[in-house]
Amino acid sequence: MSGSLIVVGLGPGAPELITPEVTAALAAATDLVGYAPYVARVDAGRDVRRHASDNREEIDRAAFALKLAAEGRRVVIVSSGDPGVFAMAAALFEAVEAGEPAWRDLDIRVLPGVSAMFAAAARIGAPLGHDFCAINLSDNLKPWETVEKRLRAAAEADFVIALYNPISKARQWQLEAAFKLLRSIHPASVPVIFATAVSAPQEQIDVVPLGEAQPDRANMRTVVMIGSSQTRIIERRDGARFVYTPRSVGVLS
Repeated sequence: MSGSLIVVGLGPGAPELITPEVTAALAAATDLVGYAPYVARVDAGRDVRRHASDNREEIDRAAFALKLAAEGRRVVIVSSGDPGVFAMAAALFEAVEAGEPAWRDLDIRVLPGVSAMFAAAARIGAPLGHDFCAINLSDNLKPWETVEKRLRAAAEADFVIALYNPISKARQWQLEAAFKLLRSIHPASVPVIFATAVSAPQEQIDVVPLGEAQPDRANMRTVVMIGSSQTRIIERRDGARFVYTPRSVGVLS
């Protein structure tokens, strides 16, 4: 087959955070496939065909992209952040596994991008400096009981936790439930970072103690990071803060 399919990450928002590798793939594409706001972010030539779809159509979107590639098109599926972190890369391989046998022989690649938790961490300091994990707070594709089990395990293991998809119009109660669970394990002083629209003009980053963390600080463009018991805050004279987690824990010097 002469076609190809590449899944790319556009990073958190700022064009300068798109990697040169992704920029080259976008420049060579004949077709762009993805969630409508992400497709709209791409500065592409007039000859590129744009195929935008709704946010909950990942598997159908991936199958459509595979069909285009099988027809000889140079297809790029666009995701925000990194395509392998709660995004389109996994959906693509689900479609490959369940779809036409010939799709397995297509030229398929995944190009990484800057995920929101890494962009947010860099803005505030180094909160991911020791062991950490990422949990998707949405219960659209898994039961809430599974989310709670993973939150509890991560908190009891004292990981820094990055929460993706913390809240939406359709999911109003999950973030408060997560905070309640975490307060039963962590002291109220553990720092919580609300990083919204990182690298975009609307960027806002707030740091509050877990005991004061409220869901209304977040939206779907927010990544919420809950520190571990080791995470520290460095106050600066201008009122700003650095937040970091030391690289070592429980080691005698």
